[in-house]
Amino acid sequence: MLINNRLKEVGRLIDENASFLDVGCDHAFLDIYLAQDRKRQFKKIVASDNKKGPLEQAQNNINQHKLKNKIELRLGNGLDIYTEDIDTVVISGMGGRNMIGIFKNHQDYLKTIQTIVLSPNNYQSDVKKYLVSVGYEITDEVLIKDGKYVYQIIKFKKGKAKYNKREYFFGPLLLQKKDKLFREYYTRELKSREIILELLPKGFNYRKLKLKKEINLIKKEL
Repeated sequence: MLINNRLKEVGRLIDENASFLDVGCDHAFLDIYLAQDRKRQFKKIVASDNKKGPLEQAQNNINQHKLKNKIELRLGNGLDIYTEDIDTVVISGMGGRNMIGIFKNHQDYLKTIQTIVLSPNNYQSDVKKYLVSVGYEITDEVLIKDGKYVYQIIKFKKGKAKYNKREYFFGPLLLQKKDKLFREYYTRELKSREIILELLPKGFNYRKLKLKKEINLIKKEL
């Protein structure tokens, strides 16, 4: 199974022998890719989606690759279909606030979820703040380029950690690397904020103030 760079990197961050749930699996490309990995084994692979159409296509793809005995499909929203035999949750390509909502709706499940691998489309710092506040620490962070876009992928493990505002915004581990992709990503983020600030109509004072602070923060780092 051929998958894009973003999903490959998400897959790389899932621990060997994990029992993982792929929330919003779409066509189950990630799950098929990992089920075919000859170098790593997983105890359980569960692919879920809240729409019947994508899940039916996922089933067709799984059957085509003869992996129906390795991948379990579940129809449901977020963590509604979670079971305690799953220790890892994976979500990619979803808005950050939606991700937070999924975990907030089932905070009791966080007692048994040991590892979380996320690739939020936005509000990455909010995701980090929430998961750290409920007992996780950031153990890996990656920027990956897929086509013309650069994406963040974050791995959380059960643990206690404290991060400052700068670390939440940029990522504590990304700040340590601060490589070429870091500069490319945050240069784009800077330009995006400058455009939004310019286009905002009168009023929106809180939004404007927040944007100005973020612009200054990025400029100092670059």
